[in-house]
Amino acid sequence: MRDVDLPADLAVGDVLAVPATGAYGRSMASNYNLFTRPGVRWVREGESGWILRPETIEDLLRLEG
Repeated sequence: MRDVDLPADLAVGDVLAVPATGAYGRSMASNYNLFTRPGVRWVREGESGWILRPETIEDLLRLEG
């Protein structure tokens, strides 16, 4: 995706839906660089919930043990 306009008031902590991520989605994500994997949510008829919560750095460090 190129030349996509984002809202001017987008701030840290806001949720941004990106429906087409190709190889940049969770299924192809890697932790080799200590980047946490994104969460996955379902959305239907104005409601939503977590399918998979976003990973935290604590999640990654716990796996190193």
